[in-house]
Amino acid sequence: MLRWRTGGFGVPEGYVVALRRAGASPVLVPGPSPADPDDALAPFAGLLLAGGGDVDPGCYGAEAHPKTYGIDPDRDDVEMALLSAALRLGLPTLAICRGMHVVNVACGGTLVQHLPDVEGRDVHGDPTARRSVLHGVDVAAGSRLGTALERSRLDGCVSHHHQAVERMGAGLVPVAWSGDGLVEALELPPGEPWLVAVQWHPEANAGEDPAQQTIFDAFVRRAGERADANR
Repeated sequence: MLRWRTGGFGVPEGYVVALRRAGASPVLVPGPSPADPDDALAPFAGLLLAGGGDVDPGCYGAEAHPKTYGIDPDRDDVEMALLSAALRLGLPTLAICRGMHVVNVACGGTLVQHLPDVEGRDVHGDPTARRSVLHGVDVAAGSRLGTALERSRLDGCVSHHHQAVERMGAGLVPVAWSGDGLVEALELPPGEPWLVAVQWHPEANAGEDPAQQTIFDAFVRRAGERADANR
């Protein structure tokens, strides 16, 4: 969910196209935060948390960095409420870029607010200038992400973020890393609800790169399996 300057809500086309390509029928859930998040998610088979501006640092007990941008407390409230409901309900969840930060913060983790301040970190793009970089990630064998991709290395990942996971949230497992050691994907372990969070933007090139599309395919397949099991 993105809040446009015109006062409306929307989501970039790439997410919608990738989900439809995987066989899903995406529906936008706008703010404000629903009174009963469980009821709000009841009609749906899965939850996708999309990219966007920075999570309010107050959510993890920090002051805002001068480069922190795009804070939307209403969006933070909506997405964290829906994520908590999805985990309670066992709803499959895919989180992308900002979505991964929402997952980490909701689980009690913290974020690096501006990667260029951290010595030894590569540039991972500039979201305010809409400047992206392409890079590869190493993926843990046997992880949900690795199983979906059927590979331990994924190249051609599109990134444009200036924040990253600092302290890992409770229960989350890192399962992918960039060349500079940055955590690029998180999951919940086996036995927990299906949750995969990636730092890059697979929707950006899923139409040209089948490996990136596979991430959406795996999410939609798992959502369909859960929906079938609960009929």
